[in-house]
Amino acid sequence: MVKSGTIILNTAASLLMPLQLLFSVFLLLRGHDEPGGGFIAGLVAAGAFILYLFAFGVSATKEVLRMVDPRDLIGMGLLLGTLSILPAWFVGEPFFTAQWWEIPGIDFKASTPLIFDIGVYLAVLGTLLAVIMTLMEVDKDEP
Repeated sequence: MVKSGTIILNTAASLLMPLQLLFSVFLLLRGHDEPGGGFIAGLVAAGAFILYLFAFGVSATKEVLRMVDPRDLIGMGLLLGTLSILPAWFVGEPFFTAQWWEIPGIDFKASTPLIFDIGVYLAVLGTLLAVIMTLMEVDKDEP
């Protein structure tokens, strides 16, 4: 793939990436009561990294990820999604029964649906990054 190298794309990617990631966290946390959730938040976060990838390349994007392999994100997301069913089982309720915990001092309610949504977020983000990075690396190797 030919690197664009345009100053407009590089500047836009640098400025928009933090905003997109912040917006994805907003969508993730808002998804229980209103539209949003793990899937759409993961898509928005992946969009931020993909824009950065198109502007700066695969190696720069891997540097931004701090050497976290996208496949590790998929595994962590699947693990969190699976672990979200266990708290209900420990209190004698059926699987996938939502459990809520009040966190004192910050007026925030943690829940098993939030844990599940975080798992979906990580799985979607990891899947899209793995696919796009692999395609970009294969394209770079072709003559």
